[in-house]
Amino acid sequence: MSENRDFWSRRKAAVQAEAEAETAAVEAQELAARHSELEEKSDQEILAEFNLPDPDALEPGDDVSGFMSKAVPDRLRQRALRRLWRLNPVLANVDGLVEYGEDYTDAACVIENLQTAYRVGKGMLAHIEALAVSEEEETDEPVEELSDQPPPSEPIDEPLQPPVQMVELGETESDADLPPSPRRMIFEFEG
Repeated sequence: MSENRDFWSRRKAAVQAEAEAETAAVEAQELAARHSELEEKSDQEILAEFNLPDPDALEPGDDVSGFMSKAVPDRLRQRALRRLWRLNPVLANVDGLVEYGEDYTDAACVIENLQTAYRVGKGMLAHIEALAVSEEEETDEPVEELSDQPPPSEPIDEPLQPPVQMVELGETESDADLPPSPRRMIFEFEG
């Protein structure tokens, strides 16, 4: 019995979704046809048709919700929003925390003939290789060959360190001089 209910509820939902999709498709076609008609008209004619003010003449506190209608072309909506953003001090003042607010493609900031040791895919390889070559040149100096005889012993001017004595720790008088061991917290849980 529950299988029949599931079947019919799924069938009903599918029919409803199909009807909604058809309605959305018809609305999209009507909206596209309306936009194609509006593309031929000037902005002033469109504003008069929708009874909207000039977006460039908006003042603080003016209502821009009329421009948010789907029937209004995007170019007019964008003009109204740009004017709103310029008028509202909260939106107009950009703080310095915008991550991508700087224009790093500005040609005026580029240093002519800028050279770098970095190579794509190789990193600083050329720089490291140059350092390695310079180290090899420094180490190419003649090296004295080692003989099988030990080097002559020279007297050591530094005093020798006394040997370390191992002491067993126990209860002695010196324990009083040691800092106390850290206390541990004990938790008891009642079950």
